[in-house]
Amino acid sequence: MDPLALILVLSAALCHAVWNLFAKRASDGGTVFVWLNSVVGVVVYLPLVIAVFIIAPPKLTWLLPTVMIVTGLLHLGYTVVLQHGYRVGDMSVVYPLARGTGPALAVLFAIIVWNENPGGWGIVGAAAVVVGILIIGLGRDENGSRSLSAGVRYGLLTGALIASYTVWDAWAVGPLAISPLIYDWGSTLTRGVALMPYAMRRRDEVRRVWNKHRVPIFVVGIAAPAAYMLVLFAYRYAPVSMVAPARETSIVIATLFAWLLLREPQAGRRILGAVVVLLGVAALAIPT
Repeated sequence: MDPLALILVLSAALCHAVWNLFAKRASDGGTVFVWLNSVVGVVVYLPLVIAVFIIAPPKLTWLLPTVMIVTGLLHLGYTVVLQHGYRVGDMSVVYPLARGTGPALAVLFAIIVWNENPGGWGIVGAAAVVVGILIIGLGRDENGSRSLSAGVRYGLLTGALIASYTVWDAWAVGPLAISPLIYDWGSTLTRGVALMPYAMRRRDEVRRVWNKHRVPIFVVGIAAPAAYMLVLFAYRYAPVSMVAPARETSIVIATLFAWLLLREPQAGRRILGAVVVLLGVAALAIPT
């Protein structure tokens, strides 16, 4: 993998783990929390979007709003499902399963749809990432059987949505050469507009979530777009079949957050899985 792409992806992983920690802490905010942090993201990044339009105006065609609306709807499903998953399950279950299912499917899609060839080490690395995430996310309950909590269900569904927008977005910022900043801002705007009728019918809930979770709202509203824009820029320097698994180093950081800050259980097994993830990322970085 190109060194610059790897730096972008690892920076994105840190941002991603941080905003998910705050999203978990605001897990009772539900869909209203998603709407509020989307509004914050739109407002905060608007000056940068205006600057891009002034300095390097993009070519305006019907395709630009179309692809942004599609990704906005895919991200809407992803963020809502993830937030509700955090309400019912541990971060160290929902997050690894979501982030593991996503790259596994994204690599498969990229090979089939885009005819990408990640090479032997790329395939080994992607497989190791997925195995490590499964070690982290699939624990045992007190009776010794595999855990089938609601968190697992939400994690897998979130992962499928991640795979969908990953392949779509790589096409948008790659072959279509759409500015990642404008593209992600349009996606965030789509989420905010789509959820506005829902939020306006629940104004008391909006006030409650705003008053209780103001700091997480701002952290997620700022860090989530920043994390994803770093990934979108990385797509310009490396294929999606390598970027998608490599960004899952956030699993390592998120697992430590869940253990040290949220006091979630089974730390030893989940740290072992994190080591496997790191080995997979190292394999992804080997030139093909």
